[in-house]
Amino acid sequence: MQRRSFLKSAAALAATPALASLTQGAAQTLPAIPTPAPHRFPQNFLWGTATAAYQVEGAVHEDGRGPSIWDTFSHTPGKTFEGQTGDVSDDFYHRYQGDVALMQRLGCKGFRFSIAWPRVFPQGTGTPNPKGLDFYKRLLDALNAAGIEPFCTLFHWDLPQALQDQGGWTNRATSHAFADYAHYTVSQLSDRITHWMTTNEFDSFIDGGYGSGENAPGLQLPRRELVAARHNAVLAHGLGVQAIRAAATRPVLVGLAEDISGCMPAIEDAAHIHAAEIALREENAQYITVILEGRYTDKYLRDLGPDAPHFTPEELKTISAPIDFLGINIYTTQEVVPAEAPDGYLIVPRPATYPHMASDWLFINPQAIYWTPKLVSSLWGVKTLYITENGCSSDDVLRPDGKVLDSDRVMYLRNYLAQMQRGVAEGIPIRGYFLWSLLDNYEWGSGYSKRFGITYVDFKTETRTPKLSYDFYREVIAKNSVV
Repeated sequence: MQRRSFLKSAAALAATPALASLTQGAAQTLPAIPTPAPHRFPQNFLWGTATAAYQVEGAVHEDGRGPSIWDTFSHTPGKTFEGQTGDVSDDFYHRYQGDVALMQRLGCKGFRFSIAWPRVFPQGTGTPNPKGLDFYKRLLDALNAAGIEPFCTLFHWDLPQALQDQGGWTNRATSHAFADYAHYTVSQLSDRITHWMTTNEFDSFIDGGYGSGENAPGLQLPRRELVAARHNAVLAHGLGVQAIRAAATRPVLVGLAEDISGCMPAIEDAAHIHAAEIALREENAQYITVILEGRYTDKYLRDLGPDAPHFTPEELKTISAPIDFLGINIYTTQEVVPAEAPDGYLIVPRPATYPHMASDWLFINPQAIYWTPKLVSSLWGVKTLYITENGCSSDDVLRPDGKVLDSDRVMYLRNYLAQMQRGVAEGIPIRGYFLWSLLDNYEWGSGYSKRFGITYVDFKTETRTPKLSYDFYREVIAKNSVV
């Protein structure tokens, strides 16, 4: 009642001659608000989207594909949301031509996808399956016809079950099996693919698969065995880099996609930035630090004590084989403040009110896409970066008029892309961006309960419906600008 009375009296006051004269005079003297300059990207900036084999392909029993650990895990009661599996998912295996047309309409010039190891080697090793490769040849031909450059990830979590039966990543033989798989696959497809990535997100398939057990194969191993699996995984990467270069039939570019544990200064001053650099190096000691430096940090080895990994100088040299680019999967980051020795930094705990998207782990911090590439570039001198994943989950609803108005995803993308442009404008060497994801798909343990796509998928009919975020991203690509 008091607010209504105030509004009524304010309206009456505005109608008085004196105030009307004052407001009119102000309107005449105020300068016009200039249109903001577009946040443009370099002319050759690569815009793309991303998917992964088990999340979209389906057809898990077709053309000789063998079982993967995610087939086993998702069919184990209680492991995934409502027991949902990737058996069919988006049926990309049969519908890829329509999805390539979606990318072409979007204006994409790049498409990141993964090859399913068990399609190529159903048992992980041994005799390759030509029908498995034939699918990827058809996909690559369709991408080439549409003017879309493929970026291929060789391993995106779908380890052949036969290798897991022999210990999986706890068995060093798996590292060599990966190199053999990489060598054969590249020898068959390097005429169609220039950009190759060895692995995707060590932490997710190692710590999540063998530590917490939330991902396949769902194990909770003692720390010593988990650490050994970490070492075998980075060794597989290094062996894979060597295998790719040896097998390629023409010049190729080699890298990996890593969900780097991002760190940013809580306050943008010299002391906080220095603390964030220390944190970034130490928080990623087990994976990206050893790959880029060829050594584990003293703190990492000291903290592990008797559980520290066993390795040789030759292995460290292999692990740190030079790469041509680094892909960073960016969703969020951690704020860091300076702290007393011995660590020199403190990660700020997130309060309960910290904003997040539909997935409770997906905390919103647009500066993640500025600070992580910035610190990676300055700390390790990486010259070519790609944002190989960035996007968000949303509670998308298909309206009666056939539209999906995911304005929260548009908000998320607009803010993240603006921060990425800030970095590019400052000279951070980000050469391209792959939005996760083109399609709603199988979101691992969350099944189909979380939607990350800019295209809505009805999983009963497989009908695709572009969302508001699809239209937004199409405009970004067309203008090569955030606004």
